[in-house]
Amino acid sequence: QMQLVESGGGLVQPGGSLRLSCAASGVTLDYYAIGWFRRAPGKERERISCISSSDGSTYYADSVKGRFTISRDNAKNTVYLQMNSLKPEDTAVYYCATARWCGIAGRYYNYWGQGTQVTVSS
Repeated sequence: QMQLVESGGGLVQPGGSLRLSCAASGVTLDYYAIGWFRRAPGKERERISCISSSDGSTYYADSVKGRFTISRDNAKNTVYLQMNSLKPEDTAVYYCATARWCGIAGRYYNYWGQGTQVTVSS
């Protein structure tokens, strides 16, 4: 069994913060690059962040750079996405996924979680 489970989503006011978690079972995240994606209603999926397995390098989409931080805890087989200064346009379903390296397109990521809803509204 190989599974990724996202958690930590919810309803938050603009300017607020959330921390998303991506917990893995049946797969060791140490050897994977881990990406965070989101899909808002009526929009295509967007890759917003990734962290490499080799050197821990991180990548962010311009839409979230400076506000979101990706990290990993290999001992817990978990990756995180700290989201600060949230905006209504951040409202989406957020997914984590594994890849061989961060640079590849989302369709080539191997394992995906079920997603967690983030809603930013006053």
